[in-house]
Amino acid sequence: MAKNLVDSISMEVKESGVCTREFSFSVSADDAKSESAKVLNNIAGMVQLPGFRAGKAPIGMVSKKYAAEIVDELRSRYLSAAVSKIEADKSLDLLSLRIKNLDEVKVNEVCNFVFEAVSAPEFELGDYASIKLDIPVDAVTEEAIAERLDLYRNMYGTYGDADTPAQKEDMLKVDYKGDFALAEDAPASLKRQIEAADSFMWLNEPENIPGCIEALTGAEVGKEYNFTANYPADYREAELAGKSVAYTVKVSAIQRRKALTDDELIARTNSESMDKLTDNVRKSLEADAEQKRRQEAVEAYYKKLDESIAQFDLPEFLVETEIQKALEKLARETVKDEAGAEKFKAELNEHRAAVEADAKAAVRRSLILRKAAIAEKVEVSDNELNFQLDMMSRYYGFKAKEMRSTLEKNGGIDELRTDLINGKVLDKLSTAALN
Repeated sequence: MAKNLVDSISMEVKESGVCTREFSFSVSADDAKSESAKVLNNIAGMVQLPGFRAGKAPIGMVSKKYAAEIVDELRSRYLSAAVSKIEADKSLDLLSLRIKNLDEVKVNEVCNFVFEAVSAPEFELGDYASIKLDIPVDAVTEEAIAERLDLYRNMYGTYGDADTPAQKEDMLKVDYKGDFALAEDAPASLKRQIEAADSFMWLNEPENIPGCIEALTGAEVGKEYNFTANYPADYREAELAGKSVAYTVKVSAIQRRKALTDDELIARTNSESMDKLTDNVRKSLEADAEQKRRQEAVEAYYKKLDESIAQFDLPEFLVETEIQKALEKLARETVKDEAGAEKFKAELNEHRAAVEADAKAAVRRSLILRKAAIAEKVEVSDNELNFQLDMMSRYYGFKAKEMRSTLEKNGGIDELRTDLINGKVLDKLSTAALN
């Protein structure tokens, strides 16, 4: 983009809110005409029209055939010039920059458009490096080690038939049927929830069917039991959410896990001896205790940092963005059908009031940690970002490229980078505060 366009474009600035400015730009008729001629000549020099050599087609024909491309290029040049002009002001610590009237920007004799810029509020971090934390590491007791070993004995144990009534943690082989009326095209998962034969039902959390643990504890082989399952309002199968279903269950077998002996546990874990296994368990619990201490330190450090910083005005745009994210999350978690959607809309003001305080706290936290990261020169490399994207893609079952593409489209890459930076600076400062 030519330097003279940046210089010639007209800019006016006005305050439009907390930490928010509007930058209004205009391109005069003469400048618009000059820039339009440059774009037209550039395109004419590259294209080839039937009957003419490349770059020799009449300007009028090129202008008519490539009118849309000329407009797009001009708009791009004007907007890029505007961004360059805003960014030339090094006193601005910009958090976001967006054009407000992109759909209204017309490229003709005169061009006018408006950017809204949100800058970081001014506040002092204070002597954040002097914050100290005293968080002891939880002691690893012999009882805790014994509990972990018992957990392994049971976790690696095998199921066998039990000849006594069912107990919690048992696995029952059952036939069951509920009185819920299934549609012919009901999904297989819903059908399995209502009726199944020769199926296994575990008497542990989370329950296969709500209330089955209480109803079937004490059950005996060959007997039939009846109970009512009350499904929660947020149940994963929307058709059952908030419903009560009467079940009949016939128990055909009861299986109970048999804990491993010491020798079996040594073999199952490929350990040299019980002493070696016990030592490894101790080290694992000590590592868990240290990790717990570090997590507590992160929140304890931020709490002290937050309390040491005076209140400052929060950019309204950032607060509103955070509120909308919270509302969308709440809607995904609570709205299960059209009636629920209408109820959510009717109660939107109440939902908004409920999330507003947390939204403001999140924005304040982000701004404080951003400033701390700048002060500490904490950054996230592309390798670190790519590693996190790879981990996320594996967790969600996507290809890494698909995950990146999705995040790039919805602005999630910048959010992910910010989260990583915030995590790094908090880890750095809280670790120093512990030493």
